[in-house]
Amino acid sequence: MERTEKNTIQLTPQDHLVLDSLRIVLDGLADYLSDCFEFVLHSLENLDASVVKIINGHHTGRTVGAPITNLALTMLDRIEQGNPHDFITYFSRNRAGEPLKACTIAIRGENQRIIGLLCINCYLNTPLYSIIQSLAMPDERAELHHEDEYLADSVQNTIGRALEAACQKVNADESIPVSLKKKQIIFLLYTQGIFKFKEAVGTVAAALNLSPNTVYLHIRSAKSQQTAPCD
Repeated sequence: MERTEKNTIQLTPQDHLVLDSLRIVLDGLADYLSDCFEFVLHSLENLDASVVKIINGHHTGRTVGAPITNLALTMLDRIEQGNPHDFITYFSRNRAGEPLKACTIAIRGENQRIIGLLCINCYLNTPLYSIIQSLAMPDERAELHHEDEYLADSVQNTIGRALEAACQKVNADESIPVSLKKKQIIFLLYTQGIFKFKEAVGTVAAALNLSPNTVYLHIRSAKSQQTAPCD
């Protein structure tokens, strides 16, 4: 990896796109995990100001524009020298001497060269109650954010579980006329993306005692309802 006297490497436009795409990854990880995790995105374009995004930087006292650390450089060298993986997990300490569990992940850009680092630091002195509290959703948000996810081990099981749940939901809704329940089941499955599976139409048709053509008809109807302009 060629660096200039100013401790930089030349990144291509494609390299910048790769790094920029990871900014939202940090946002998502930070939203999902607790505040005990610090997330840092380094660009190797300028080691003197390598931090281009940081979340929960209070754990290490860093902000955007901070330089790369000596330990991050050590991890980078280990990866470049033939580490079997593009990541290294290790234990460290912040400037206050508090323990961290860290992971440095290499980011590869154009031509597979390392262009940046994604670092995750877990502040090990975080009280357990704080971690547990971060995993509990407030009552006022629980219903709004609840989503069913079918963690099946095959496509057929995924389709089957989604179909079963859709049938239960629609059949329990007395406001839906009996004559429209099958159509509503198909509409619900369509909104969940189930018909992106190749086997879905045949499976749903057989389960609902419909022809595949009828299922396709209801899918087209559902699609037109979703794409119809709002008044």
